[in-house]
Amino acid sequence: MKDRDNAVFNTIPQTPNLRSGLADSLITQIESGDLKPGQRLPTEQAIMEATGVSRTIVREALATLRAKGLITTRQGLGAFVSNDPMPRSFSIIPNDLQSIDEVLRVLELRIGIEYEAAGLAALRRTPEDLARMQDRLDALDRAIEEGGYGAEEDFAFHRTILVATQNSYYSRLFDTFGTAMVPRQWARLDKMSVSERQRHATRMRKEHHAIFNAIRDGSEAAARKALRNHLSKSTARFEELRDASLHG
Repeated sequence: MKDRDNAVFNTIPQTPNLRSGLADSLITQIESGDLKPGQRLPTEQAIMEATGVSRTIVREALATLRAKGLITTRQGLGAFVSNDPMPRSFSIIPNDLQSIDEVLRVLELRIGIEYEAAGLAALRRTPEDLARMQDRLDALDRAIEEGGYGAEEDFAFHRTILVATQNSYYSRLFDTFGTAMVPRQWARLDKMSVSERQRHATRMRKEHHAIFNAIRDGSEAAARKALRNHLSKSTARFEELRDASLHG
């Protein structure tokens, strides 16, 4: 293997999720053009030596890149950068959410998308949209009251906001994420006491209803503010969980 092939791989940061770190490093090299379309990737052994990770981690990272359409594998020849590696579609696959930091990146993306969508929904919502939102909100309330996490119901409520923009690209984008947009596996709700869960449920209900009320009232500014407040508080909670895990 040429020295230049080695040069594109630096020892990756020893993060809690090495597979993600290696995958991100490879993706960066492909997107920057350091690894060019059609170029053969170094062997698994060479990547292991350059990055300091295990063969299992290397294989999992390469599997992630294949799932994203960034590389192809040729029998007996190895892995190659796809001839057209820039994806035509975008998705968040389950393996992407392997750390709280990655969940925080999803929430950051959501704020950018849903902040604008909430304002448009307040301006464009129809009576049918409002009825749909109310139905999903009631379902979410019931799920939480019955002791569930309400992840599916939460996703469904937020999706109705995007539908109410009357711009199908919003809901279509949201659908590519699935319930990864509501990452309950990192919410640690099962670690809460009964009283903590009750406080959490009360806060979530208040925030969701504030969003709905603003959209119902046709207040663009209030809808955006309520949506940002809701997701910003979720972000703050995940930051606290991350910091607690680092110092625990």
